[in-house]
Amino acid sequence: MKKGYMPEIKICGITNLDDARAAIDAGADYLGFVLYDKSPRAIAPDDLRHLVKKIEGKVKTVGVFANERPLTVARIAADCGLDIVQLCGEEQYDSFRLLPLPVWRVIRIQNGQAVPAPVKWPAERYVLDSSQANLYGGTGTALDWSVAAGIAKENKIMLAGGLTPANVATAIRIVRPFGVDVSSGVELRHGKKDHEKMRFFIEVVKQSLT
Repeated sequence: MKKGYMPEIKICGITNLDDARAAIDAGADYLGFVLYDKSPRAIAPDDLRHLVKKIEGKVKTVGVFANERPLTVARIAADCGLDIVQLCGEEQYDSFRLLPLPVWRVIRIQNGQAVPAPVKWPAERYVLDSSQANLYGGTGTALDWSVAAGIAKENKIMLAGGLTPANVATAIRIVRPFGVDVSSGVELRHGKKDHEKMRFFIEVVKQSLT
């Protein structure tokens, strides 16, 4: 990475305005909202629309989808005023290549390789998460950072998967990702953030390379 490198920070799994405001105040660059109803951190589109209106312009918003139809994703994203769409299911590139918003694609490490392969799934950014069968929207388990480092050299990566205030500095030094993405590592419980942990996580990230 170039001199002055500082990873961007996404706080994901936001379900309420109080947590959103706390993340913004702590210095998050992005807020992630899970629009996958089987997730314990899911938020309904109507609730998200009202929330985004109250924080509009203060931070970039990312809608996380899994195995949803492209037209549905586009409609919800437009209705909720989202800035970015993140896809974490089995979506195919050809179905989403004309989506009128930047797309972040979740990729996972399988047998030492990124799946789906970024070269076959062009995206603005890749969220590198750990792999668990049939689990979408964040796994909360750590991945192999040495393998992740190789992937991050070739792609714009948001590193996810089991990050916490205790390990994120080490992860950043090893992987050198474009950014980091945390959800369960700063929670009190599913869908409710620990504001002190969020502040500490962001502080650690910002001090990790000083």
